[in-house]
Amino acid sequence: MEALTEPAPIDAVAPPILTMAAGRRLLRNPGVAVGAAILAVILLLGLAAPWLGTVDPVAINPSVRNKLPGFEEIVRNDDGSKTTIVHRMGTDTLGRDVYSRTLYGARVSMLVGTAVAAISVAIGLGIGLTAGYVRWLDGPVMRLMDGLMAIPAILLAIALVSLWTAGIAAVIVAIVIPEIPRVVRLVRAIVLSVREEPYVEAAISVGTPTLPLIIRHILPNTLPPLIVQATYIVASAILVEAILSFLGVGIPPETPTWGNIMAEGRALFRIFPHNILYPGIFLALTVLAVNMLGDGLRDTLDLRMKLRRV
Repeated sequence: MEALTEPAPIDAVAPPILTMAAGRRLLRNPGVAVGAAILAVILLLGLAAPWLGTVDPVAINPSVRNKLPGFEEIVRNDDGSKTTIVHRMGTDTLGRDVYSRTLYGARVSMLVGTAVAAISVAIGLGIGLTAGYVRWLDGPVMRLMDGLMAIPAILLAIALVSLWTAGIAAVIVAIVIPEIPRVVRLVRAIVLSVREEPYVEAAISVGTPTLPLIIRHILPNTLPPLIVQATYIVASAILVEAILSFLGVGIPPETPTWGNIMAEGRALFRIFPHNILYPGIFLALTVLAVNMLGDGLRDTLDLRMKLRRV
């Protein structure tokens, strides 16, 4: 007769989603490859702006204002020699080099996009996990989130940025607050679904404490959708920052951003379209690349998309 043994405790864990196989599929996805390549180029251009830029992006030179792309400026040095500066993208109404300002503008856009995504996902994840798992907090928290979502994101951002001194930090905070409810709703929906799964109920039945249960069994299921959502937040934040700067309520005009460059060139757009054309192309390519990256991540990491293809 075999000896009776005590059954081993149930170690309920969520099925792995972020695996090596998923990473290989991600690398083979053409949308991810193209989007990542474009983003890498724009990021490198922004980081290398001090070396790639022809002149100081905030240097004003009225003698060469509103010059067309390719204009060559001859500068006489103190020793009597001459230096030729090529304005590849022309100059604006104050004689500033559009090429240098566009490169430096990439820094601001990428900083704002990544910072907004990181902060909003971190805050929204914590609130969403709490609201989805603690039943009595669900109602009050979600009503607050619904109230924030009822206000258009641009209007809320304009109202918030007007409360602080204009700057990058104020713009980031103003964009983060409208993005948090979207992350909270996504995480809460996932938590409400996952908490009814057998492996979560098994973990509860063996007395797993709440915090370890959330971290080990619920949190992993929220990561793939959050990664995808973060890419869309980056694209949205870059656009909103450009809109705020274009409207004159965002980052100060002396700081080179794509929105500021286009705002300063709109008055003479018909005569000198290059002031808006080049930063607009950079803005469109960046948002397109981020969206392509997000679509590729969704196709690779979303289990429901895989089931539709089977």
